Amino acid sequence: MIHLGLIGYPLGHSLSPKLHNAALRACGLVGDYSLFPIQPDDKQSLKNLLARVCSGELTGLNVTIPHKQYVIPFLDQLTETAEAIGAVNTIYLRRNKLIGDNTDAPGFLADLKKFLAKFSSAVSGDGIGLREQKALVLGAGGSARAVVYAVRKDGWNVILAARRMEQAKQFLDLFPNYQLQITDFTFSSIELSNVTLVVNTTPVGMNPNTDQSPWPENYPFPQEAAVYDLVYNPGETRFVKEARIQGLSAITGLGMLMEQAALAFELWTGKQVSREIMSSAMEES
Repeated sequence: MIHLGLIGYPLGHSLSPKLHNAALRACGLVGDYSLFPIQPDDKQSLKNLLARVCSGELTGLNVTIPHKQYVIPFLDQLTETAEAIGAVNTIYLRRNKLIGDNTDAPGFLADLKKFLAKFSSAVSGDGIGLREQKALVLGAGGSARAVVYAVRKDGWNVILAARRMEQAKQFLDLFPNYQLQITDFTFSSIELSNVTLVVNTTPVGMNPNTDQSPWPENYPFPQEAAVYDLVYNPGETRFVKEARIQGLSAITGLGMLMEQAALAFELWTGKQVSREIMSSAMEES
């Protein structure tokens, strides 16, 4: 019996149970995927839940906001990717060691490449693939770390917009060789016209707060930029809607959710699941 689950708070918006339960059925595996809402300051409950992985009661766990960094002190080892990012979204047991991994980065990059391929074929001229690759990343939490790691590895220049400059300083310490530009959410210190990709990594706009957007009100997006919102519930966030109103190509994080989930599922079970199976599960939701 395979028991999987998700740590985070809040978790009412999560589609992960539908994705992973569909994957279990498709692979002929008996098991379930549950939600484990743990409040940010409840370290004892976090420790107790991870102990259930060590004991074999749980096969593996996903981790989402706000625990992607909080879980690290309770783990025995981090993979190279998780250590480089400084954030964990997948936990499993190997040789009696509790391992922290990060499938957000490769999951995001896989979906981003699909999105940009469609975007490039839809725009005139050379397309984004032949223009300067400059990404504006909104937010400085665990998800932002994965996104910055992924796009920098793919050759992008990165501008990080942070509401709290102490978080931005942590970024500079974590990625000292990335040559990141830092700005606040007024964008007063940067030239937006050169930006070709905007990525929201904050939870702003997530259900139930669907009337919110991380983008400054009545502020124009960079012209001809692609826009990506890691928030996937609702299906069209206010951030994505505003970008589309201004004529930009924009998507939510459903594709990333699917990609990172498939990678995590393979780590837990050794089984590859088709993206079509997960896509169908999301469409049903």
